[in-house]
Amino acid sequence: MKSIFDKISFECSKNVTKNYSTSFSSAVKMLAPKIRQDIYNIYGFVRFADEIVDTFHEYDKSTLFNLFEEELYESLEHKISLNPILNSFQKTVHQYNIPLDLIKAFMKSMRMDLHKSVYETTNEYNDYIYGSADVVGLMCLKVFVDGDNQKYEELKTSAMRLGSAFQKVNFLRDLKADYENLNRTYFPNTNLSALDENSKKEIIREIEEDFEAGFQGILKLPIEAKFGVYTAYVYYKKLLSKLKKTPSIEIKNSRIRVPDYEKIGLLAKCYVNYRLNLL
Repeated sequence: MKSIFDKISFECSKNVTKNYSTSFSSAVKMLAPKIRQDIYNIYGFVRFADEIVDTFHEYDKSTLFNLFEEELYESLEHKISLNPILNSFQKTVHQYNIPLDLIKAFMKSMRMDLHKSVYETTNEYNDYIYGSADVVGLMCLKVFVDGDNQKYEELKTSAMRLGSAFQKVNFLRDLKADYENLNRTYFPNTNLSALDENSKKEIIREIEEDFEAGFQGILKLPIEAKFGVYTAYVYYKKLLSKLKKTPSIEIKNSRIRVPDYEKIGLLAKCYVNYRLNLL
């Protein structure tokens, strides 16, 4: 029965989210039940595409990515896939009318990671950020507004800025792994092998501006999405705060984390602010 296959597909997407990102999974649990699964479905798709280009070094990644992309577009055309992750994703795409251009932009940025390791200009950097992060925020926004196109257009820019902020925090946190293991440098005009405090401060200033613009959009989100997105926002802001306080030499040599006990405290703080209508 197709319903059983779909149920198994949804469980796969949920498990991918839980196993790859405990922080994001916790934030998704703060969303209204009716939209949680669709965000799991989006994350599962995004995570698997990223996994191909980032970790499968012992395989022909280009071939794997080509096969994944071919299956993706076939699933969108036929509204089914034997790949459970793509089957889940296509269900969400069709239910919420997620534009094909967002999906193509995402796949374009992921493909860039197969062959491009240095982003030398601001335009290259911005194009990559748009495809790897901004459009993911827009996909989620399509779910959050549930067909309200006016609301979507109103919140579109802030959703992109929030996606950018999250991605740039990831870049800064994962600087060591990206540079040493994948030989990638995302930040333009920055020598990551000799990252200094001034360069770090400029990167953080840019991220803080994105966060401020993104927060203004969170305030206007539908009630079903506001608490969950705010939870993710608070977590990433805390991570940025830790990076801000960490000497640049340490960022180059270690991966900064938010301990589990701090995550619990942040979640409690989010809940109090939400219940007291401080958002």
